[in-house]
Amino acid sequence: MIGDGELPLEMTGGSRFVRACLRRPVDRPPVWFLRQAGRYMAEYREVRRHHTLVEICKRPELAAEVTITAAEKLEVDAAIIFADLLLPLEPMGLDFEFVAGDGPVVHHPLRTVEDIDRLRTDRAGALEYVAEAIAKVAGHFGDRMGMIGFCGAPYTLASYMIEGGGSRNYIFTKQMMYGETSAWQRLLDKLVVVLTAYCKQQVDAGADVIQIFDSWAGSLGVADYCEYVLPVTKRLVRAVQEMGVPVIYFGVDTASLLPWMRQTGADVIGLDWRVELDAAWRGMDYGCAVQGNLDPITLFAPEPVLERRVKEILAEADGRAGHIFNLGHGIVPGTPVENVQAVVRMVKAMGPKFAARKAEAKHE
Repeated sequence: MIGDGELPLEMTGGSRFVRACLRRPVDRPPVWFLRQAGRYMAEYREVRRHHTLVEICKRPELAAEVTITAAEKLEVDAAIIFADLLLPLEPMGLDFEFVAGDGPVVHHPLRTVEDIDRLRTDRAGALEYVAEAIAKVAGHFGDRMGMIGFCGAPYTLASYMIEGGGSRNYIFTKQMMYGETSAWQRLLDKLVVVLTAYCKQQVDAGADVIQIFDSWAGSLGVADYCEYVLPVTKRLVRAVQEMGVPVIYFGVDTASLLPWMRQTGADVIGLDWRVELDAAWRGMDYGCAVQGNLDPITLFAPEPVLERRVKEILAEADGRAGHIFNLGHGIVPGTPVENVQAVVRMVKAMGPKFAARKAEAKHE
């Protein structure tokens, strides 16, 4: 049996990724990208010519196809299943659609206690199509690549459900948080029930890791996060970990929240590009793995700039066990695919040098 301080004789993309999530030694940081299957890639645009985003999500063969195509084209260490954060809303009784120019729109947002009471928690089985897609991808890659399942965090999904879509100020969400705290808690409790079942389906189908997206957590101050969001997020994280897989917890614009996000107990904390990786990791006492954190727009830069930024992030990680190279958010439309591929090559070329340097320093 390989100990935590030993490297396996042969490391696959899957083992490298999972070991990094658990802060075990690896030969180099694993690399994958948020939104690595998306509109910047011609193969995905071709599928979208014939199918809506939701259709792709609900047809396991299509979701698996776009997931596999992107991961293979980029030659990353992990594939994240093609799905959408809002899929659990439908079996709970809230319809939504994607409107061009506006993004997701929930037609009947939650505004009253009665609205919350009507939500269902017994139909998570309707989401099995995501698990079926994961099984196809996991079967295709085996241990060559890590398999990531995901869900939205309770706060982020609750905000979508209350606001009815994207928001700048989260007025309705915070009004419920502050003024109808029991209703707010009831909503979060229902979400945890559904999300736990949803993640269990994904793990049973072959997901090696679950990423929990708290995309809107950055809208909160520290006091509100700790009072209204941290306890329920911690419950979900622990429920998923009890399934036997690590958890990545990621939010956007969350520099001020990182030490408290660490209190969720997540194995990996995702960092956006607004923080220095080493400073953020040090602020969490290096007590978890970290993922990140190249600015997605750097992918439009000339290759020398791109190479310098990749090297800077690797230097900040300093070869410590537990760094997963990624962007600080998702790949945006129009990004040159060749630049994304170049970053993967850079990490694979430079990453082992930092890992070796750290290993040598430990034995001096």
